[in-house]
Amino acid sequence: MRKESRNFQAETKELLNLMIHSIYTHKEIFLRELISNASDAIDKFKFKALTEKDFIKENPEFKIKLAFDKEKKELIISDNGIGMTYEEVLENIGTIAKSGSKAFLEKAQAVRENTDIDIIGQFGVGFYSAFMVADKIKLKTKSPYSSTEIIWTSKGEGEFEIEEAESSAAHGTTLILHMRDDEECLEYLDSWKIKHLVKKYSDYVRYPVMLEEEQINSTKPIWKTAKDQLKGEDYNEFYKGNFHDWEEPLFHIHLNVQGTIEYSALLYVPENVAPDFYSRDFKKGLQLYTKNVFIMDKCEELIPDYFGFIKGLVDTDHLSLNISREILQKNSELQGISKNLERKIISEFEKLLRDDRKKYIKMWENFGRSIKFGIQDMYGLNKDKLKNLLIFITSSEDSYASLKEYADRMKPEQKEVYYIAGDDLETLKALPKIEVLKSKGLEVLYLTDKIDEFALKTLGEFEGKKFKSISDSDFSLETAEEKEKLQQLEKENESLLGQIKEFLSEKIAEVKMNSSLGSGAVAISTRGEISLEMEKVLSQIPGNEGVKAEKVLEINPEHPLFKKLQASTDPETTKNLSEILYTEGMLLQGFQIENPVEFINKLNKLLSI
Repeated sequence: MRKESRNFQAETKELLNLMIHSIYTHKEIFLRELISNASDAIDKFKFKALTEKDFIKENPEFKIKLAFDKEKKELIISDNGIGMTYEEVLENIGTIAKSGSKAFLEKAQAVRENTDIDIIGQFGVGFYSAFMVADKIKLKTKSPYSSTEIIWTSKGEGEFEIEEAESSAAHGTTLILHMRDDEECLEYLDSWKIKHLVKKYSDYVRYPVMLEEEQINSTKPIWKTAKDQLKGEDYNEFYKGNFHDWEEPLFHIHLNVQGTIEYSALLYVPENVAPDFYSRDFKKGLQLYTKNVFIMDKCEELIPDYFGFIKGLVDTDHLSLNISREILQKNSELQGISKNLERKIISEFEKLLRDDRKKYIKMWENFGRSIKFGIQDMYGLNKDKLKNLLIFITSSEDSYASLKEYADRMKPEQKEVYYIAGDDLETLKALPKIEVLKSKGLEVLYLTDKIDEFALKTLGEFEGKKFKSISDSDFSLETAEEKEKLQQLEKENESLLGQIKEFLSEKIAEVKMNSSLGSGAVAISTRGEISLEMEKVLSQIPGNEGVKAEKVLEINPEHPLFKKLQASTDPETTKNLSEILYTEGMLLQGFQIENPVEFINKLNKLLSI
């Protein structure tokens, strides 16, 4: 029987220190690594059984067994997988003792600076994570190709021992970890802690994980179960338990994608908005599994910011991981899954908009701002992907409509998509211009979210129709005849309009007449790129306090207050009335009165005349 001691190379101690103190963030992942190795060993055995005739002479019940002995301070992990021969132990477990250890160390150090390096699987690093919690490891393994059992022992310091021994075992591997004598490591010898870690990291390993004759994992993940075998309550219960939400989700998306890119995904839209969702503290991301093994909780790379409200998970068998399985590489596989997932989400949302409008509206009212941010962000890079998800309440029956539905309802002569932006829906509905537009059978989008107008300006147009604010100074509904009549009226009142502009010179850029204001006396419109709503938003950003829209005071020539202006012979009265009309127009747009006391005094003086 062979038996020998071997020394690790000089850099081995440095390498183990690097792994224990630098590469792995949390010690607890050692159990995930060892269970994953055990699962892989069983997979290899089953593959051999398929490719080599009479390989399995018995019909084993594949299991991964965990046990502990508090008195001996030992944790035992065993499997009935492929096992290893003497040479394979040296090749796989003794890897860092080989001449390749120098290359390993160089790559391990480089990983800290370059996440594009893939070394997992090349050096069997997962096994050595056990030294984070154990001061001695004994490995006992038996290959079906060998008549002897191999025992490998090391304290992870400078050497290891390897020997052959007689054994009646068929095949498999047992690891005996003598735990370090500190509180954290000894905690892994408690039943509750082991169950917690298996549930967290290895619940869906495909083979039973046993502890004291009790199976403590689920083995069959819901996301890899056929959809026709699942009910709504199955999805809901998994969501509440896995994502710690007491409410059922609004809806879910279950994907099993095959082809060039292969993965399973289970995604959920929550019923309500998380309290911190629109704060800097919120961290987006999906849970990531590889071969049913939990890798990380918030993988940000899997989902774009504008779908950050989605909770869920992705599982793939083909993802390269770095040394610790904790930090993902920026590789094409992950990028491919992310892009494919994005397309699937958009497709499912478009389908929901068509088939279940009520549920889509609920989702939109909670999370639509995030999608609109996605259109406006990065100079509109994603606008074409997301434009069909936009919905707005419109002046047509006060209900939501998509841009496509609006475009399909447009009158043949209508060349632009009309909208009005403001703080309050009821105020927008009551605007005089809306009254006129509705009377002409023209539909208007109501924009009540601060980001709405920025999103539409980024979008620019929809199906060749540009967006047009009815608060723009050049927006007009008059016929050629009406415009000619209005121009004549402005010419006749040129002196009065000039006087009003002089009185309001610090507040407005222009005074004009508008016969399309319905019953309203005045309206404030703007010219240029900055609208009134954009002024509100931008002026709240430090350093932008001076950002102002170019305001135009529009006066209804048919309103009695204009007649009062025409009849006024007192400059002070004209000035006060002009300022009151301006303030009225600003109030309609949701602005506050700049000086309430002054406004009331002027109003009282006019009323007393």
